Amino acid sequence: MLMLSNNNNDNIINAIKTVYDPEIPVNIYEMGLIYKIDNNDGQVTVTMTLTAPNCPKAERLPNMVRNAILSNVEGVKDVEIIVTFEPPWTPEMMSEEAQIALEMI
Repeated sequence: MLMLSNNNNDNIINAIKTVYDPEIPVNIYEMGLIYKIDNNDGQVTVTMTLTAPNCPKAERLPNMVRNAILSNVEGVKDVEIIVTFEPPWTPEMMSEEAQIALEMI
């Protein structure tokens, strides 16, 4: 489901992979929480979701993503995080790596 546009996205993805949900031992990229990354000359927009809309610890994730990108990706001037619940996250959105780490397969 992840959609990318423009360049430097490998570095952005690597930065996002440093962010973990506090309750799950898998990074949020492999969890399938990142829906879209737009990079327009250093103006980065990340569209993401959370595993549950009412999870209090997950509320920190958008800021963690923003800080990870700003701190680790050269040339990024600003990061906007858009949190959406459409489509709702389901475990099927996880990568095979995440499913193995969580012993789902």
